[in-house]
Amino acid sequence: MAKAAPPVMSTWTFLSNHAHVLLCVASDTELTIRELSDKVGITERAIQRILAELQDEGYLTKERDGRRNRYRVEAERPLRHPVEAHQSVGALIKLLGGRPRRGG
Repeated sequence: MAKAAPPVMSTWTFLSNHAHVLLCVASDTELTIRELSDKVGITERAIQRILAELQDEGYLTKERDGRRNRYRVEAERPLRHPVEAHQSVGALIKLLGGRPRRGG
């Protein structure tokens, strides 16, 4: 009798890379782009693009701290999709067990 093949795990997740970056920044404003890349599992270039997009839309504020950038999550901003637009970024972070922190 042939053995059953092991189940194949797909690579999709419930949250986008943008959400992963927001959650990581909310949990630690000191993370570098390299550290974010390692945590989220995407390239540093992709992290830079996501950070820029989140800043452009007002979800993150960048502050210069010496040679480093520090990002602050704007927790009161609404989520972007019409299905969840009645909720804020802060509510998402709280739901997933984090606390939106102010940078600094």
